[in-house]
Amino acid sequence: MTQIGLLVSFLDYASVFIFALTGALVASRGQLDLVGFIFFATLTGIGGGTMRDLMLGRLPVFWVDRPELILLTAGSAVLVFVTAHLLESRYKALLWLDAMALAVAVPAGVGVALSMEVSPTVIVVMGMTTGTMGGLMRDVVSNEVPLILKQGELYITAAFAGALAAVILLQLDVARPIALLVCSAVVIALRAGSMTCGWRLPVYKPRPPRDPL
Repeated sequence: MTQIGLLVSFLDYASVFIFALTGALVASRGQLDLVGFIFFATLTGIGGGTMRDLMLGRLPVFWVDRPELILLTAGSAVLVFVTAHLLESRYKALLWLDAMALAVAVPAGVGVALSMEVSPTVIVVMGMTTGTMGGLMRDVVSNEVPLILKQGELYITAAFAGALAAVILLQLDVARPIALLVCSAVVIALRAGSMTCGWRLPVYKPRPPRDPL
């Protein structure tokens, strides 16, 4: 396997593991049993990568060829099941783990799309899809307001900026591993800034219609 192939594979494993932890944390907040933990961990861990592969026509999807990833999500669920009670704030832990997962999943999606030799626009979309879809599935199934839809949060914006930064660097002939690492750095910097410093984009504010003349 090439250097870039090893990096993308590592990012895939890391994103599955960390996203699975967030899914299990959501299960802990819902006081589910161990099977429920494994379900949420697996749904969240492989959701984004599965959507990416289906959209790219990359079959079988990544975890079918690597079934150990399902064991990884199950292990993540068990880990959270026995340790979640030790956390002072499970929601705060969820937010930070989700931010770290986003920072590895977006470059993983970019790297996979690069291997498929698709257009720069599709590369950006695949990075965003890989980074956001697992968390979106987790939040929708648990009946929570999805993080990507919370007003003013730099979430999908962070994913977009990271993927776009990677594409721009690649167009400038920067080495792929460096471009992916910069992508990760941009994502975590924006997401962390949003959570700790209140970084926001302007939001739409409706205005009453003008009176007709």
